[in-house]
Amino acid sequence: MNRREASRALAAIPLAVAAELLTAPRAVARALPQGDYPRIRAAITSIEDAVDFMEKAPDTFGGHKAAAIAACRAAVRQLNLAIAANRQRRR
Repeated sequence: MNRREASRALAAIPLAVAAELLTAPRAVARALPQGDYPRIRAAITSIEDAVDFMEKAPDTFGGHKAAAIAACRAAVRQLNLAIAANRQRRR
């Protein structure tokens, strides 16, 4: 795989991750402790695992590493805010 192909493959990762998170199997949700929003909590865990991997990886992922980490952290913040907002709304 040349550099251009690697860059294209890497660019597709966020879309693939988002699709996987949005279509996570129900088995994953059932495996988590019962509570509010098990699929969102599973997504948060997956994103945090991806951030941990990227932080430890020596590769720069074609110069996208820092932006990907920042976007993942922003996504986790937004997911947590969405859960909190929905809890407030239900009260």
